[in-house]
Amino acid sequence: MNPFFPDKSVPQNVHGFERAASIAGGLVLLGKGLRRGGLGGMLQLAMGGMVLARGVTGRCEAKRVLTDLDEHASMAEHKSSYMPLDASESDRDRLRANATAATETATVTGDDSLRSPSAGV
Repeated sequence: MNPFFPDKSVPQNVHGFERAASIAGGLVLLGKGLRRGGLGGMLQLAMGGMVLARGVTGRCEAKRVLTDLDEHASMAEHKSSYMPLDASESDRDRLRANATAATETATVTGDDSLRSPSAGV
């Protein structure tokens, strides 16, 4: 995306105070980069140019990507709100009856096999 000739089909996603702050921050970074010089100054110039272009055009690709990711995550969260393990009332009654039937035939011997395991088994 060329910041000087932005694609008109992409809607603006930077508005108001955020846009003004981008312009002001970009100008500050450009000024600091020019005064500093060297590699650090070039990095500040590059960052200032990107932030200034963001404020002037009102478009930010990074913000668009993050917003899309957030929307996809919320849609996925909404789709997974029903878990297949959520049992209905009839399923719970059937499971409770099966558990009761299974435990009616169980006997407790009092042998704690974890503390004194059988030697022959």
